[in-house]
Amino acid sequence: MRFLLFVLLFLSFAYSLGLVLANNTDVGVNLLFSQAPTMNLGLLLILCLMLGIVIGILLALLIFRVLQNKWEISRLQKANANLQEQLTQANIVIDRQANSPTVEEAVYGATAANVQDATADHLDEGTSLTKQKRDY
Repeated sequence: MRFLLFVLLFLSFAYSLGLVLANNTDVGVNLLFSQAPTMNLGLLLILCLMLGIVIGILLALLIFRVLQNKWEISRLQKANANLQEQLTQANIVIDRQANSPTVEEAVYGATAANVQDATADHLDEGTSLTKQKRDY
């Protein structure tokens, strides 16, 4: 990897040197609102090339960041929808458990609770505490 970077750097330097040597005429640069001093055409080409590369890299990084944020938002929205579905399923299970009959009602029927309440009223204070008495 380091060798490849060295080769690319050497090739870019050689290309820049070739541009300067091949285009050695002096040209004036008009910047619309001002006039820059005359400079070598090869040097002007290299400056424009470097400026274009820097602007291109900055725009690519900006666009990549925007795309990365969009991907992150999309992933989080999917995760949010998944968690919302899990919450809905958990609420359904909780509602079913809350509305399901107790063990006593399932075994003895709905009248068993009434019979136990009536017998709990007739017990003495000295007898052992049952669940019905503790609840009162």
